[in-house]
Amino acid sequence: MTALLVVLGASVGAPLRYATDRMVQARVRSGFPWGTFIVNVAASLVLGAVLGAAARPTVAALVGTGFCGALSTYSTFGLETVQLATHRRRRQAVLNVLGSVLACLAAAGLGYAVGFAAVGIGTR
Repeated sequence: MTALLVVLGASVGAPLRYATDRMVQARVRSGFPWGTFIVNVAASLVLGAVLGAAARPTVAALVGTGFCGALSTYSTFGLETVQLATHRRRRQAVLNVLGSVLACLAAAGLGYAVGFAAVGIGTR
């Protein structure tokens, strides 16, 4: 059952990642991988909220592992960073690494706090 939940979550997260990346890249022509940056930050925020809310294992599998796992993409982040560096855009490569790590950590922390607070509000 858990595997099915992961697959269901991923079946929404992966196409959403692709569509978001294409939409952002079509609108922002800076050469910086904004699409990947946005989906990774969004997935970090959602995952933080799910974990902060101490979601049931079924919700964690569906939304956390399935949806967020498919929405975010470390491999594309790594590839795009290497491509920036090899095309003599080292400053953008460094900004991509630092910005992504800091923004994703901040988003996960914010999501966790919101999820935790939402559960606390419901128990008062």
